Amino acid sequence: MALKISIITVFSFLLLLATTYIVESATIDIKKFGGAPNGDITQAFISAWKEACAATSLTKIVIPSGTYKMREVNVKGPCQAPIELQVDGTIQAPSDPKQLHNVDQWVIFGYVSHFTLSGHGIFDGQGAYAWKQNDCGTNKKCDFAPMNFGFNFLNHSTVRDITSKDSKNFHVNVLACNNFTFDGFKVIAPESSINTDGIHIGRSTNVKVLNTKIATGDDCVSLGDGNTHLVVQNVECGPGHGISVGSLGKYDNEGPVDDFLVKNVTITGTQNGVRIKTWPTYPGQTTVTNMRFEDITMVNVSNPIFIDQEYCPWNQCSKQTPSKVKISKVTFKNIKGTSATKEGVKLICSKSVPCEGVELSDISLTYNGAPAIASCSNVSPKVTGKAPQCTAATAATTTASTEV
Repeated sequence: MALKISIITVFSFLLLLATTYIVESATIDIKKFGGAPNGDITQAFISAWKEACAATSLTKIVIPSGTYKMREVNVKGPCQAPIELQVDGTIQAPSDPKQLHNVDQWVIFGYVSHFTLSGHGIFDGQGAYAWKQNDCGTNKKCDFAPMNFGFNFLNHSTVRDITSKDSKNFHVNVLACNNFTFDGFKVIAPESSINTDGIHIGRSTNVKVLNTKIATGDDCVSLGDGNTHLVVQNVECGPGHGISVGSLGKYDNEGPVDDFLVKNVTITGTQNGVRIKTWPTYPGQTTVTNMRFEDITMVNVSNPIFIDQEYCPWNQCSKQTPSKVKISKVTFKNIKGTSATKEGVKLICSKSVPCEGVELSDISLTYNGAPAIASCSNVSPKVTGKAPQCTAATAATTTASTEV
């Protein structure tokens, strides 16, 4: 009897806590601080964030439907309790990058735990003017335009259903985040937009990109150094340059990339499919290991399966000194569809540190109705099931882009 009373007491206490939490949660409409459609909401957004960050219980900031203007914002924690930002309107950046005062990202969230960015709204970078000014392919001292989003040092956070449109540069940069999920996220930019990677991830752990559509002018998803335990699943990619690990090896002290799963993905009309790219000549000596690319459909993709350790866009380096990045334990499994080139599989590994533990399993790619071929150098992949056998590789061909 005493045990039964104790259980009831504990249950009642938990119910009271839950009820109290719900009652104490609050909603802040951007209108509270003067934010109105067709106006500039920069200061209203910053003020709403400050109030939400100081709250001791869950707080939701709401930006209703409508079109808003916003200059650069950089909001950060630590905050007292979880925050949700629900955006249902369209927020526009200034079209001229100079009006964003030399920031790296237009909208930055940093040093927060349990943050959610949700809603069916659009963050419109209005990047067309910036793309025309981009001369980074010929000018090494070029000024990079701002990205749409910077997510820095976030823990246990989610971006859900939001759209990033026409960023001036990368759409999203994820830096030093842990347990961070994109779900139902959308990226929209024309194929001609320069250097507009969809989601770039660096030095992060347990990042997931799920149920997402990315159409852009560069990599749909790209990984920098220092990443571990990453997943890209149920994603549609294209146009663009595909899904890439790297580029890596350009700088000293780059962290290893370990445990990356790409699964149930459709890649359409891209310059590359799934790719690992590292620089020759440069000093970086990091490692890439435990890469799994599984259950992928390619539709008219120029380089569906590509390891490129001679990555050197715009001839920025010499290929005389091989890449020092070690690639190992890479599986390409159940990849099918159409290649826009005869060589559907290109494995161009480094002479100084050849690839190890590469497996091709159940690869069915066609070029003009005939089976695509595989070309390889400095690697002896294990072939299982139906997959093309390697022939000697020709020199790697990389896209003329300013991707990093």
